[in-house]
Amino acid sequence: MIALIQRVSEASVTVEGEVIGAIGQGLLVLLGVEQGDDEAKADKLLHRVSGYRIFSDAEGKMNLNVGQVGGSLLVVSQFTLAADTGRGMRPSFSGGAHPADAKRLYDYFVARARANNLPTQTGRFAADMKVSLLNDGPVTFWLQV
Repeated sequence: MIALIQRVSEASVTVEGEVIGAIGQGLLVLLGVEQGDDEAKADKLLHRVSGYRIFSDAEGKMNLNVGQVGGSLLVVSQFTLAADTGRGMRPSFSGGAHPADAKRLYDYFVARARANNLPTQTGRFAADMKVSLLNDGPVTFWLQV
């Protein structure tokens, strides 16, 4: 399971001209699900995402996590993160989870985030989404479990 996280001042997701998810300060989480991923991996990845200290403390050091700054998550499904780009000029998606499994684990990740009192907005699984963000820093990290 993969999360590409971006520290944002704001971010939103639009589907068919309608904003369906938006946050202020927090993390845009692009979430990719691979074959063999399960709830245990989702829990571990959420723990890393929510605890990752990439927000500035009073001294300007990256020392605080999203919850400590009162931030939110915007979780967007991103199957292309599971792509194999090692050869050729076209990515292979054979390592990605079956769509039904990916949706189940995406929904699980979001539900667990909310259960952990993290304000969480979402995109729409398998939709053609337009994602807008104001990357703060820019600060972007790849987390994989």
